[in-house]
Amino acid sequence: MKFMLPVPTSLSPSRVEGFTSCPMAFRFASIERIPEPPSTHTTKGSLVHRVLELLFVNAQDRRTMADARVAFEQAVAEYRVDPELVLLRLDADAEEAFFADAWSLVEAYYRMEDPSSIREIGIELRLEAQVGSLSLRGIIDRLELDAEGRLIVTDYKTGRPPGLRYEQSRLSGVHFYSFLCEQVLGQRPAAIRLMYLRDGETITATPSEQSVRFISTRTNAVWKAVERACLTDSFQARPGGLCKSCAFQAWCPAFGGDPARAAAEAPVRFGMVPEPAPA
Repeated sequence: MKFMLPVPTSLSPSRVEGFTSCPMAFRFASIERIPEPPSTHTTKGSLVHRVLELLFVNAQDRRTMADARVAFEQAVAEYRVDPELVLLRLDADAEEAFFADAWSLVEAYYRMEDPSSIREIGIELRLEAQVGSLSLRGIIDRLELDAEGRLIVTDYKTGRPPGLRYEQSRLSGVHFYSFLCEQVLGQRPAAIRLMYLRDGETITATPSEQSVRFISTRTNAVWKAVERACLTDSFQARPGGLCKSCAFQAWCPAFGGDPARAAAEAPVRFGMVPEPAPA
């Protein structure tokens, strides 16, 4: 039996949430792998994550604010030549504001906890587990040990905390990491935490056998739905609040677009390849 579109063999938390939010956007990003233009929000988040990664490479007694500033300057130097920042095409004033806000998020992190007290055992830790024919994979921002030697999963967020309606959806991603820890490391984390740096708020949940089992069940159900959509080429658009920020809106059938044109037209429109010369 021939699939109309290739079926993915792995899923990550972002892919699971991407498909459940909008199957059509999932097709563009995860099946056709059309590169999306960077946004100020996502690039800033990546930069701050990189700063904290560099900070935690240091020994516990070398995680002062001054050490963070060194890490920040290194990360800024890396991003100045990274397409994720370059393609934003910020002018001098916008770039200055961008870096100033990023640094303010690093400062905000220090108001939430003392990094010298953290017993980290993994930073930007990649984990992968096989569930049947499907590979589940994810990157944990920080895996640490508490005072009793139990695992704690921490995920940094640079956006605003979700409302109550969306809190469980955000937590499902770190529950996914909890599942990976249990599968790969043989230990269920004692807690999973979302640290919202901008607001200084931490959301904490305790994984249970039921929540871990739910991740496996839900992920398999999503993968089956992805498989069916690939077989029948029936990725449906799901209009909603996210449409206004969707890079693929021009090719979405919900807005009169043609999905078949996206792969050829999107990279040019997004400025990722030169425009073809006039005939």
